[in-house]
Amino acid sequence: MIDIIRSVAAQGPFQPNWESLKGYQIPEWYKDAKFGIFIHWGVYSVPAFGNEWYARNMYLVDSAEFKHHVATYGPQDKFGYKDFIPMFQAENFDPDAWAQLFVEAGAKFIMPVAEHHDGFAMYDTALSEWSAAKMGPKRDILSEIAEAVEKRGLIFTASSHRAEHGWFFSGGRTFPSDVQDPAFDGLYGPEQPEPKIQGDAAEGVVSTEFLEDWLARTCELVDNYKPKIVWFDWWIQTPLFEPYLQLFAAYYYNRAAEWGVGVAINYKFAAFQEGTAVFDVERGQLSGIRPSLWQNDTSVSKSSWGYTRDQDYKSAESLIGDLIDVVSKNGALLLNIGPKPDGTIPGEEQALLREIGLWLTANGEAIYGTRPWHTFGEGPTEVAEGSFTDTKRAAFTGEDLRFTVKGDTLYVIALAWPGEVLRVKSLALGAEQAGTVTEVTLLGNPAPQQFTQTAEGLQVVLPARAGDHAFVFKISRD
Repeated sequence: MIDIIRSVAAQGPFQPNWESLKGYQIPEWYKDAKFGIFIHWGVYSVPAFGNEWYARNMYLVDSAEFKHHVATYGPQDKFGYKDFIPMFQAENFDPDAWAQLFVEAGAKFIMPVAEHHDGFAMYDTALSEWSAAKMGPKRDILSEIAEAVEKRGLIFTASSHRAEHGWFFSGGRTFPSDVQDPAFDGLYGPEQPEPKIQGDAAEGVVSTEFLEDWLARTCELVDNYKPKIVWFDWWIQTPLFEPYLQLFAAYYYNRAAEWGVGVAINYKFAAFQEGTAVFDVERGQLSGIRPSLWQNDTSVSKSSWGYTRDQDYKSAESLIGDLIDVVSKNGALLLNIGPKPDGTIPGEEQALLREIGLWLTANGEAIYGTRPWHTFGEGPTEVAEGSFTDTKRAAFTGEDLRFTVKGDTLYVIALAWPGEVLRVKSLALGAEQAGTVTEVTLLGNPAPQQFTQTAEGLQVVLPARAGDHAFVFKISRD
């Protein structure tokens, strides 16, 4: 298969080198979509303890997961991670109900995890017996989700976390556990050395065998499921991955050219060169506008991506504020949920998605299909830049404003109710690109609002508050 991959990567419009890949163009559908749903669902939802890294942490002797596992299930040489697979039945999984919920949430693209670090594929693969199609639920989960969401006009995408798998179970090789049993090498192996990680830098030894297997699995995923985005986690930034990333990108982009569709690759840190794929920030945002589209992936939960029994949820108001902030800075928000092992989505998560969807139903014209203005916004609340900052900002105030544009229309979004008067300093007479305001309307209230525009800014006299969360003002200008 590697020879076929190299042939496809060499024969299309893209070649497997950074210079050629810089000819890549982000598809317009992605720039317009703005909001997607991430789905972390797998065997790790069965123990439902700690987070989706249970598979690794249950073999680390000083961890809470290790102690919980021994106390609950027994020692790891008697009950290992593999023994959760028969308990992962997905008996109540209804992909059509999921897809309808995603429509109600206002999402435009859907991204199930195809394979997490645990090495258990949620799709039918010819390269492993350890998959949901052959074990556990014995269903091709990925295919069922793809069919359900595409039937409703949503874009199907997928993530691969396979790159981290080589060292994920390394703790189980330091004491008696089932990880050391050769009978289970298909799930737990092949073993790679522990990585070295300092800040955003990652270094480690990765075998050619593992890299070729990673490439083959990822290209198989592309060919069989045709996801419009392939999302990668952080470990691909390890230098030994670089030529394989170039091969995969050329292969994927050339396949997309054959199919006549626009696709994208998501990456973190500096794994891809600028202009060759779409930059992604995990649980964090940017402090300003990025010239090209980027993405923030975050979760409805503060503590885990996968289902656990003790989730600490964010509020709908906070998530809507993040969506608006990200979009104003030329980004898209990929918001994660974590279904239960039986395939049901927790009620709290359904409620959060529907509340976001209600806001988007009323205000989505200020989000979908928009582009950033010359400045993303104004106001006192600082948004920290970088990964894992999603719970660090203070609540937004009525003075915190964000801007988007669509054609000649400017949208001013107040991230909380401003009070009796909306003040927009960026629309002062004579300010850069401010123009002369001719009309102001509040979405959801058809009557034009009274306003004055001076050298101090735009002041809009507001009606009584109606609605929740953020408030969108539609501005017409000469």
